[in-house]
Amino acid sequence: MFEDRSYTRTFYSAPQSVTSFIAAFMEPVLTVLVLLLATAAFDVEIGRADLVLCLLVFALTFPGRNRFKDAGIAAATDIVTSWVTLLSILALCGYATKSFSYFEDHVLMAWAVITPVVQWLAVVAGRNILRRHAAQPEARRKAVVVGAGPLGVKVARALMENKDRGSDFIGYFDDRADERVDSTAAGQLLGRLAALAPYVHEHGIKEVYITLPLGSQPRILQLLESVQGTTASIFFVPDVFGISIIQGRLQDMNGIPVVGICETPFTGTNELVKRISDIVLASIILVLISPILIGLAIGVKLSSPGPVIFKQRRNGLDGEEIIVYKFRSMRAMDNGTVVKQAQRGDPRITPFGAFIRKTSLDELPQFINVLQGRMSIVGPRPHAVAHNEEYRKLIKAYMVRHKVKPGITGWAQVNGLRGETETIEKMQQRVEYDLEYLRNWTLGLDLQIIVRTVRVMLFDRNAY
Repeated sequence: MFEDRSYTRTFYSAPQSVTSFIAAFMEPVLTVLVLLLATAAFDVEIGRADLVLCLLVFALTFPGRNRFKDAGIAAATDIVTSWVTLLSILALCGYATKSFSYFEDHVLMAWAVITPVVQWLAVVAGRNILRRHAAQPEARRKAVVVGAGPLGVKVARALMENKDRGSDFIGYFDDRADERVDSTAAGQLLGRLAALAPYVHEHGIKEVYITLPLGSQPRILQLLESVQGTTASIFFVPDVFGISIIQGRLQDMNGIPVVGICETPFTGTNELVKRISDIVLASIILVLISPILIGLAIGVKLSSPGPVIFKQRRNGLDGEEIIVYKFRSMRAMDNGTVVKQAQRGDPRITPFGAFIRKTSLDELPQFINVLQGRMSIVGPRPHAVAHNEEYRKLIKAYMVRHKVKPGITGWAQVNGLRGETETIEKMQQRVEYDLEYLRNWTLGLDLQIIVRTVRVMLFDRNAY
């Protein structure tokens, strides 16, 4: 009976490199080793508490980060940042369990100072060893690129710039004449596509990168058949540089290769990290600003009759409608309702409302929306539903900004695109910043945006 191969895996995850494997163990092993050596150097007996600390440190630092490709200063900065974070966690654990008395202060101090130095020296030594190894003739791999267009030039440039990878770029193969290929590649053509396989065989080429457009599928298949008669490794580089990629990734779906073109960055552990950080930061901020919230609520109530909180309909995650909160800044109508939108200088805006709008204090109730899960502290600002329907037809990829929850502040806002957007060009710029945030999200970027937002609110007179 034959096995059903309809779900046979097509793509496999690349195996871990040797350097990544070494780095995974190097950081925790060195950290534990320095602790044990510092304990022995001060003639302190290694007890049960020391062994427990060693196990805890190993668990918190494994797997270690691969910093062998980082420059000296970048590696040092990353090591110190990670080490200070780890020491802070250990200090909190020690304070909570009252276990500092089990350790000698001078041993812990020496360990705290020496460990990052030892780790940095190990990274520098490893980087030098890798460079010397990559420079050896037997470690070099000759590579050619099929396709002398813009994409082929990008691949060739990447090969030439990454010398530590061990690849030596030799030249291009293309059927087009010199005047039709990229000007950068014109002088490095090795021949036509029919000459590729013989050249690979005769010159010991180890890597072939195919950059032909997908429309050349018959030629690609013919090339694959010819080159597979050699021992060269073959790589196909899809031309995706002409489209906007948001969190691009390659996935294996029951054996079917799927290339992600537009995806939210908040999947898996990223989603968990984002939500936890939102809950923790929003809770802390609400506690700290609670006196301000009470004062603002009283000010809104005294400024004019009507509700303190103004509820707005906005598009949230995946375009779903949500309700967001703001302090009311306008006079209520006779029936008690508040107009949905107002321009700057609108006579219906109360003096107190103008103040809280200019300082963005009217948006502070949105921290409650964050705890509800409707919004995030950092993300694209939510626009009116009617505006979304208008701009989605005018601005390319406008609705992609809704792949994440809307935020109280965002990357566009701290780069000067706050408040009203009077022209399509300004809205386009805001959308471009929002998409850049989606492409490059990290927790560190969120914290940077929060800090810059506070600075803008305190020192920017044009904050409205």
